[in-house]
Amino acid sequence: VWGNDYSILAPRLLKQTVGSFAPQFNNNFQHDSQEFCQFLMDGLHEDLNRVKNKPYVEQFEAYGMEDRLAAEESWRNHLKRHDSIFVDYTQGMHRSHLTCPGCGRESVKFDVYSSISLPLVPPKSGSTIPLKDCLDQFAAGEQLDEHNAWYCSNCKSHVCALKLITLWNTPDVLVLHLKRFTFEKCPDVDGRILRRKIEDTVNFPIDRLDLTEYVLGPIDPNAPPIYKLFGVSEHSGTTANTGHYTATVRNSEDGNWYRYNDSNVGFTSGDAAITGGAYLLFYQRIKGSLRWAGMEKELNGTPNVDEDGFQAVVGKKKKNRR
Repeated sequence: VWGNDYSILAPRLLKQTVGSFAPQFNNNFQHDSQEFCQFLMDGLHEDLNRVKNKPYVEQFEAYGMEDRLAAEESWRNHLKRHDSIFVDYTQGMHRSHLTCPGCGRESVKFDVYSSISLPLVPPKSGSTIPLKDCLDQFAAGEQLDEHNAWYCSNCKSHVCALKLITLWNTPDVLVLHLKRFTFEKCPDVDGRILRRKIEDTVNFPIDRLDLTEYVLGPIDPNAPPIYKLFGVSEHSGTTANTGHYTATVRNSEDGNWYRYNDSNVGFTSGDAAITGGAYLLFYQRIKGSLRWAGMEKELNGTPNVDEDGFQAVVGKKKKNRR
């Protein structure tokens, strides 16, 4: 393709290779593009992982610690097992805060993410859904259901905890997943669980998505969390296991938008991707670049602190006396 020998390229070999590692993709069925994208990114990360011998790392409980120190310690632990170009530019961290509705026990952890799944809120008066409404709903928190119950060590039981997730930082390449598919029990099909699709249109920014108000951690003025769209994965059909996928992509060289539909490629616009089929949104930071979503600067500028909050002291080397 890059040598202009071909006008189109069918990625059959890529799909076959992925299917050899993941049996769920080793067939001709329709698959969820979000699940495929996540598996592919995880697989490429592991192949490029600079850490060859992974040590055992315990989960880090951050409740009671200063958020900045807890975030840094959590990222240090992450780097002990994960270090690749995907970690450098496609992974960020969010702060997860759980509260037991019975005894009030709290738990805080900083988790790594490579995509953000956004709930779709009901549209107002049949209009489109602003992406900001989805982001606001994501930041508002939720109460876990019985299928995702959290174990409370005080109550000695699994509880439907209150969960609040806040973005600590954001990577250079940001993937937003619009949760269009819901799980429903269908009485007409032997009570099986089917995924229903929400086809409301989400109105997302093309040239400027500002996430400043949603980021809890430090913000670098030279690389703020402001993004431009460069790709959209679109789904047409009623369920994730049926239908058809297309893509709308911005060319990094000429800035033009192109629509990809199997072997058909044509000019289009970014606004043309704002439909009820938009499923995955791919954004890139507009200004500057931050390795590890900015954690590289934070770690280099902060002394090493243990989990009890004590700073490690390194003695100076004594000069040899002559």
